[in-house]
Amino acid sequence: MRSYLLLPLVTGILAGCTVGPNYAGPPKAVPDAATPSSFVRADAAAVTEDPPVADWWKPLGDPLLDDLIARALANNTDVKAGEARLRQARAALGEQRANLAPKANASAVYAHAHVPGLDLGSGDSGSGSGEQSGGGGSSDFNLYNLGFDASWEIDLFGGQRRAVEAARAGLEGAEASLADVQVSLSANVAQSYLNLRDRQQRIALGEQSIALQEEALGLTRQRFERGTATAMDVAQAEGQLASTRAQIAPLAAERDAYMNALAVLTAQEPGALDASLAAAGEIPLPPASVPIGDPARLIANRPDIRAAERELAADTAKIGQAEAARFPRLSFMGLIGIGGTKIGDLGKLDDFTAIAAPQLSWSFLDFGRNKAKVRQSEAVRDEAEARYRGTVLTALRDAEDSLARYREGRVTVAALARARDKAALAESLTEQRFHAGTATKVALLKARDDRNGAEQNLVSARATLTADYVAIQKALGLAWK
Repeated sequence: MRSYLLLPLVTGILAGCTVGPNYAGPPKAVPDAATPSSFVRADAAAVTEDPPVADWWKPLGDPLLDDLIARALANNTDVKAGEARLRQARAALGEQRANLAPKANASAVYAHAHVPGLDLGSGDSGSGSGEQSGGGGSSDFNLYNLGFDASWEIDLFGGQRRAVEAARAGLEGAEASLADVQVSLSANVAQSYLNLRDRQQRIALGEQSIALQEEALGLTRQRFERGTATAMDVAQAEGQLASTRAQIAPLAAERDAYMNALAVLTAQEPGALDASLAAAGEIPLPPASVPIGDPARLIANRPDIRAAERELAADTAKIGQAEAARFPRLSFMGLIGIGGTKIGDLGKLDDFTAIAAPQLSWSFLDFGRNKAKVRQSEAVRDEAEARYRGTVLTALRDAEDSLARYREGRVTVAALARARDKAALAESLTEQRFHAGTATKVALLKARDDRNGAEQNLVSARATLTADYVAIQKALGLAWK
């Protein structure tokens, strides 16, 4: 009696043993002395250390952009693929959890046999249990059987528990990877939208310049015909007009490409958004101050860092799986069956076959195969740790780079705004001189064209500044749910 009580006790104790290293959390990616408390390239006048918001595009105040990002996050094919991978990871975790439970199978068998050289006697031909054929002493008989079998492998050294741990980390990594897709997608939509608005405004301003230069060329030709302008003046005016016209064609091609890109990002065919995006709109500008938090919050927020950390956790658990394969395996098997040579035998519940058997197996002489698998798993874990450290460093660099570009972009926009204002002042003064009769119409047209060119430069700088704002949000790892 004591032996029957001792076996479950020993089994339970061994089942509580889990081999392999326990995951202790992500390693430090940079030394404590090198970890900054804030971003060094942040402009104190432009950013704050307040926690950033997930829907970072809302402060831009562009309802059409809000709608495009919402549609992309709901319908984009990369998001759908990420959601499918997430469902796969959930199913894989469910499978590993189910492997901890016993396995059971049911079977039903009918067989008819013709055995030559075997005489089973006349039997009861009416019951169908046997039929003796004449001549060669052969026999025909039927076999009916219903059976149920079960098996259960005791997780003595935690190999299956490590598999569940790895699958759980894989599921969390799939969630983070989906979030990373959402981050990149929202940034791509915003950048494509900004580029589209930039091209549309530059095309409109370019067409205004063409109109001004065409008028100036006509006046210069008239002056040449009257002898008050040289052929060089005409050639210069023609060359400037040709150069301006040449700049419009690539801008138009890029405009169409960005409209196609936005259509595809929202899971629509190219051209589907042309009608809603054809009208030129203002370039949305970033808010007066941008909340960015600190590097620690960045490391906690960025989904690609989270995905790399979860991969490290999964690979650490897989070392335990490999370690458990080096130790003995204990399993139990049970079998119950009823039946016989007549179909009526299936109803004889008191006449059954029953087998119960524990099995202990141990591949102790494998010539180092399992040990090599453990070393391989350890090397995979070390690779994942190196990738995690690299991902953190890359994230910090992305944040610093985008903050530096944003800081300098603000300076550029301010300088070009002053240049545009000076060009507008020069235009106003030239117009006054023209009305006073001290400046020619050609000079006035040139002043207007110069102001137009300054406006184009400012448009590009504003689009670049907002794109830098988008890059900051992407570097912070926002826009994921």
